[in-house]
Amino acid sequence: MKIAQIAPLAERVPPLLYGGTERVVSNLTEALVRQGHEVTLFASGDSQTSAELVPCTDMALRLNPKVRDHLAYHLLMIDQVRRRADEFDVLHFHIDLLHFPLIREFADRTVTTLHGRLDLPDLIPFYRAFPEIPLVSISNHQRLPMPPVNWVGNIHHGVPTDLLPFAAAAEGGYLAFLGRISPEKRPDRAIEIAVRAGKRLKIAAKIDAVDRAYWESTIAPLVDRHPNVEYVGEINEHQKGAFLGNASALLFPIDWPEPFGLVMIEAMACGTPVIAFHAASVPEVIEPGRSGFIVRSIDEAVEAVSRLPELDRAVVRACFDRRFSSERMACDYLEIYRALPGVLAPTTPVQLLRGNSALHVAV
Repeated sequence: MKIAQIAPLAERVPPLLYGGTERVVSNLTEALVRQGHEVTLFASGDSQTSAELVPCTDMALRLNPKVRDHLAYHLLMIDQVRRRADEFDVLHFHIDLLHFPLIREFADRTVTTLHGRLDLPDLIPFYRAFPEIPLVSISNHQRLPMPPVNWVGNIHHGVPTDLLPFAAAAEGGYLAFLGRISPEKRPDRAIEIAVRAGKRLKIAAKIDAVDRAYWESTIAPLVDRHPNVEYVGEINEHQKGAFLGNASALLFPIDWPEPFGLVMIEAMACGTPVIAFHAASVPEVIEPGRSGFIVRSIDEAVEAVSRLPELDRAVVRACFDRRFSSERMACDYLEIYRALPGVLAPTTPVQLLRGNSALHVAV
């Protein structure tokens, strides 16, 4: 199949440092290429891929100090995608809702994966206005606030099985927190868990400008107060394997409707169990007593730390292999692509007419 992947421009594909959606786009794109498909990736010009890259900016927008407003660059990319739309069997968008008004004429061969939270009230009238756009959720919980829309699948994220090495033992012996410093991610909970459990905690996280005040007023003082807590800053992909693999557990103490939580399966790939709060997508990802523990309070989290020796890191990795590989993710998306009414049939048909009334003849 000829497949277009349209990525956000905030980070490169894959991200140099922190980044969730762009990392998923990279994992999917590379898996589709390995499976023999002709993939074109619309992304920032510093992206690294085995697909054909269409550079839509010189570099990732977040890392470009000259860029103040991301919207203009995304609209330019959407216009470029629209003008080339007839070159592709399917177009897969990962940029939330920006493209909806411009793809109606070929919406029947598009897929849009929604990577963000959907519980914001302003989104409801928008999605009601575009009921024909095929949508994919990344967890069943993510769907709950939405009005009736054209859901065509629910696909959990995947990670290449050879990307993050399995660690049979947690050589570092610390607890890990990986992600963003923000109120909804609750690094304050992670610190309290580690302090009460008498364990070291390493925090590897980025601090966005919008969260700088939260860091300075709430988290930095806690880090300074507790000698067992270390802030190591934002880490890159090459550092992630060692950071997660040497940890006794990943703490995932979220307090918001997390659509998926990629870091959970990245930890599992390293054999590192996850202690996560019962919220949003967590019950869809963690298998209690096998890949980690799901808790509802700080007290339960502290108790879960004491129970970590009960878990076999090889079993944690096996849970990842069974459910969260990028090859599985790619196969799931291919099923959706092939079922779209405007896409070439999987039996290598001759497409006589594209559009809502497309006629296909298999050969």
